[in-house]
Amino acid sequence: MAAPTGNPPLGEIVRPFARLGLTAFGGPAAHIGMMQREFVDRRAWLSQTEFLDLVGACNLLPGPSSTQVAMALGARRAGWAGLCAAGSCFILPSALATLALAWAYVRFGSLPQAQGLFYGAKPVMVAIIAQAVWNLGRTAFRRWPLAAAGIACLAAALAGAPPIAVLLVSGGVALLVARLRSGSRSAAGFALAPLPVSLGAGPAAATGLAAIFLVFLKLGVVVFGSGYVLLAFLKSDLVDRLHWITEPQLLDAVTAGQITPGPVFATATFLGYLLRGWAGAAVATAAIFAPSFLMAGMVGALAGRIRNSPPAAAFLDGVNAAAVALMASVALVLGRATLVDGWTWALALGSAVSLIRFRINATWLILAGAGLGLLLRGVA
Repeated sequence: MAAPTGNPPLGEIVRPFARLGLTAFGGPAAHIGMMQREFVDRRAWLSQTEFLDLVGACNLLPGPSSTQVAMALGARRAGWAGLCAAGSCFILPSALATLALAWAYVRFGSLPQAQGLFYGAKPVMVAIIAQAVWNLGRTAFRRWPLAAAGIACLAAALAGAPPIAVLLVSGGVALLVARLRSGSRSAAGFALAPLPVSLGAGPAAATGLAAIFLVFLKLGVVVFGSGYVLLAFLKSDLVDRLHWITEPQLLDAVTAGQITPGPVFATATFLGYLLRGWAGAAVATAAIFAPSFLMAGMVGALAGRIRNSPPAAAFLDGVNAAAVALMASVALVLGRATLVDGWTWALALGSAVSLIRFRINATWLILAGAGLGLLLRGVA
């Protein structure tokens, strides 16, 4: 665990992460863009390089990467207490909002419509991600080999390469280039291979709380990539293997996770409620996020040491270049799907100007965009 910066009050951790938890729509790339603006640009808790190191290391971990970045930031600021406060404040608003949707779904048989909210909020998210890519890219691509790696990683991501493969290959190539340039044969290599985990109930298991806990704990340990990769794992376990839910129920749960702020992994809250009510929601949420608290603490402890080791730093430079490229690919894909008319283009461009020229807080832009989207959809 990184040493805390003095003894900051926990309120310094709670307030910004609670605000992020309430307003961080748009998926991991948007969340990281908001954190970069809040904690690097505005609060100066750490440098661009240090932030990139945290992002790159968390992208190599299973679980919700943006949630782990939030936890690692809290850990750097106030140790384990900061980690727990940051993680809880970022997760709980999403979990509670998703729980409310699950209650409405069970009671009324459908989800409240949120097209207007998406219509207005997503163009703002495109601008936030684009600004983060620009700011972080200036640090990640500071040498031409890293810039070339970023272009190659962007092409690979747009072609459909798995994110974890893009990260590891980029890091490995950067390490190899560094070794060739230094002529050293003593630099240590890396062997990063996630251990197979076989937790979870068998096909005949009932949906007891213990079974729910084990299944969602396994998902928190083995799901690499963004929160959207979770869909494939949930289908394999809960629909195909255990037959606990139907495919339409799964799609509704994932929709609930997307239309609420914070991590998409809060989908687990919705599914837990479907399986065993309030207790199932609490158990599923705790189980899927529990591994992240431990892994984010490890990142906080090792990040500084990694940067002080030349071979490890070279590997991390390659991972950082890939992480920024992955964020750029999300911005391009989201932009194509989101900027569909004059209003969405105006929202995106206006948000970009507000962020860059006037440095308006991204939270207010998101709320304004969501409100305007509801108004525009209401009168459309």
